[in-house]
Amino acid sequence: MKNRAAYFGVFTALALIFSYVETLIPINFGIPGVKLGLANLVIVIVLYKRGWKEALLLSVVRIVLAGFIFGNLFSILYSLAGGILSLAVMAALSKRDLFSVTGVSMAGGITHNVGQLIVAMLVVETYQVGYYFSVLLIAGVLTGAVIGIVASEVLKRIRIF
Repeated sequence: MKNRAAYFGVFTALALIFSYVETLIPINFGIPGVKLGLANLVIVIVLYKRGWKEALLLSVVRIVLAGFIFGNLFSILYSLAGGILSLAVMAALSKRDLFSVTGVSMAGGITHNVGQLIVAMLVVETYQVGYYFSVLLIAGVLTGAVIGIVASEVLKRIRIF
């Protein structure tokens, strides 16, 4: 248990590094808010290795720090909505043996985008941004699958905790 804080610090730093790397990748999908979600790799690993409470804490800390370092208040708001909804769904699905790590991650990618879309609808006070849903659904499936495949492979090889 004495290494718990050290591991949390390492995973926070790793998630922040992935957030920074993502800002350097010049991928523009033409739709606001569509990103690869590299930091979610760390969240999925911590969810499976340490549980939803530590994954939630890590997610919130990473979102707030990355928002202050690389973004703004609105990026924190959007990311928190997506991140918390995503983690709630992933935590619920990971407890059941019905879904693989990749399936759980895909569900997380989709619900992350849904959470951000809900906040966007509230902020701009119109449902017209809901037209982005189909694109965000596809993006969530694809990015969630990539993150899930990588997380699954890492979980097979990781020997800490």
